[in-house]
Amino acid sequence: MPRSKVFGIVLAGGEGKRLAPLTADRAKPAVPFGGSYRLVDFVLSNLVNGGLRRIVVLTQYKSHSLDRHISTTWRLSSLIGDYVTPVPAQMRRGPHWFQGSADAIYQSLNLIYDEQPRYVCVFGADHIYRMNPRQMIQQHVASQAGVTVAGIRAPLADAPLVGVMETEGDGRRISRFLEKPKDARGLPDAADQVFASMGNYVFDATTLVDAVVTDAADSSSAHDIGGNIIPMLGEAGEADVYDFGANVVPGVRAAVRGYWRDVGTLDAYHAAHMDLLPDEPAFDLHNPEWPILTWNEPAPPAKFLSPAGGPTVSVENSLISAGVVVKGGHVTSSVLSPGVLVHPNARVEESVLLNGVRVGSHAVVRRAIVDKNVVIPEGATIGVDQDLDESRFVVSPGGIAVLGKGQKVE
Repeated sequence: MPRSKVFGIVLAGGEGKRLAPLTADRAKPAVPFGGSYRLVDFVLSNLVNGGLRRIVVLTQYKSHSLDRHISTTWRLSSLIGDYVTPVPAQMRRGPHWFQGSADAIYQSLNLIYDEQPRYVCVFGADHIYRMNPRQMIQQHVASQAGVTVAGIRAPLADAPLVGVMETEGDGRRISRFLEKPKDARGLPDAADQVFASMGNYVFDATTLVDAVVTDAADSSSAHDIGGNIIPMLGEAGEADVYDFGANVVPGVRAAVRGYWRDVGTLDAYHAAHMDLLPDEPAFDLHNPEWPILTWNEPAPPAKFLSPAGGPTVSVENSLISAGVVVKGGHVTSSVLSPGVLVHPNARVEESVLLNGVRVGSHAVVRRAIVDKNVVIPEGATIGVDQDLDESRFVVSPGGIAVLGKGQKVE
């Protein structure tokens, strides 16, 4: 299929309140992840690796750093018409921001009219996964459905936490889309499982346009793709599910095929980082056959120093980015982003340190997320005394201490 027949729309306007304070100064898809990346890099890498090279990223809340990252990082060849471009809320349909994901498409219909694609991929921007979208597109074309929704198999007990797609006896045609149901039915081939929506959709372009126009005229609608558009098309018999577990990505071990994480909470964000660290990680950033693409500012290689007469440096089971210096410190099961400095006798354990964090001598940072440019003074402790942490920082329900960008540590 000619690639010009498929158009990519990435929904990146989410506010990300549950990730605060990491989203205090940036949009959720712009939140750094894995040392070198931002969340939006994962969906864009999947689309570009899969051959989709005409992509718009719809942005809204606190979008400056996200817009800048996309504009500087995701430059494709305009010579053959390829592009990835951010598109802010344009208010083409009235003086209001996006009212939901369906309204974001409705307000951006000019983009579809300009491209005139046959199919439109509408993907979310804030999940960690690898996926070959071409396989989902191929199923969609063969099925002649109006929309195909990517689904991941989840335990039936988790149905009250997710958007659930119930299917007909063929296991593919969606009969009902239910938001966090308490009475969900299991799958035809697995009674103890449900299909949870991943927030990734392939539409026939005409179906998408007609659906969002109809939805825009409904004053009772929340104007949400998952909550309104998919149920509408499901009732019309036009919606299919794509089993993400069947997606095959080069270089991904069978044991971890189907990895997908919604990092919408601080605990999920921290846990997804810990998934990167084992010898055989649940999600492996080191996969040259399907790379996660990004761009980093120039920085020297990481450096580990054991000062003469001082403590020996120790780094174990960790991801260390360019520009990091660990000088006589101890780092275990952690992710250190570019420019982090760890001083002698400091300890960093099970933590995520974003760009430019400084950890003073004899300080302890344990089970924490520390945003950019925080300076942790000599001898300070984070993640050691939860009562003390709660008096100074945000502490997640799972006990992760979280420091915002540039936050002062006493």
